[in-house]
Amino acid sequence: MQKELLVTDAQTLAFETDCHLFQGCGFQAPSVWSFIFEPLFTIGPVEFNKPMLLAIIGTFAILAFFWAGFSKAKVVPGKLQMVAEALYDFVHRGIAKEVIGKKGEPFVPLLVSLFFFVWILNLWALIPIAQFPVSSVIAYPVGLALVVWVTYMTVTFRSNGFVGGIRNLCVPSGLPKPIYVLLTPLEFISNVFVRPFTLAVRLFANMFAGHILILIFTIATWYMLGTVLGTVYASASFVMTLVITVFEMFIQALQAYVFTVLTATYLSQALEEAH
Repeated sequence: MQKELLVTDAQTLAFETDCHLFQGCGFQAPSVWSFIFEPLFTIGPVEFNKPMLLAIIGTFAILAFFWAGFSKAKVVPGKLQMVAEALYDFVHRGIAKEVIGKKGEPFVPLLVSLFFFVWILNLWALIPIAQFPVSSVIAYPVGLALVVWVTYMTVTFRSNGFVGGIRNLCVPSGLPKPIYVLLTPLEFISNVFVRPFTLAVRLFANMFAGHILILIFTIATWYMLGTVLGTVYASASFVMTLVITVFEMFIQALQAYVFTVLTATYLSQALEEAH
């Protein structure tokens, strides 16, 4: 890829050109360049760009938070331990126990890690300087979906054996036998291929769309300044930016929750005995 063609962000371009409405210049809309970043630094053959750095910082932030909360746990918890316990219990009791039941205990660390990792990847969109949801780069949702898929397949065949695992994936119980001729291949495609695909695309699409909307109204706010009428338009655009940002905060947490709940649902099915 030719690095000279890379533009870090359409918003930066609009600000640098000082382009405004009624000045004869066009609106610098966000594009694919808003999601492509030049390497920040290189370590050996690995080039680290902004999303990669944010993902690494997010990982260490989660580890540091829970380490600080639980490394010196007390019977009467302090404020940080109380917050850490509440967040952990939200996933432990609200997702693992509710969806999987008692068999879900071994998977609590995975579910907790997935929830907070996805959440912080999304949350970077609202953090100053970062201002970019890492999950809007398709590679990250795909990587997480592959982790879930491998775990799902492993648990399925370990719990049921090879034949039982195939039946668990392809043959739902309690249905008339003629239906299985049509249903078995559909179940196989759905469980083995569609599930990881939709898991990744759902997270990616929501974060991608949310970032685009915030960019459009942020750039539009700057673009329409310069005249009295333009300032009126810019004020309306700024209000929309705030509204979408607040809504995006809800979507970010919701997508982390949905991703984790679906993972727990797949694991619950994997643990079911095939009939």
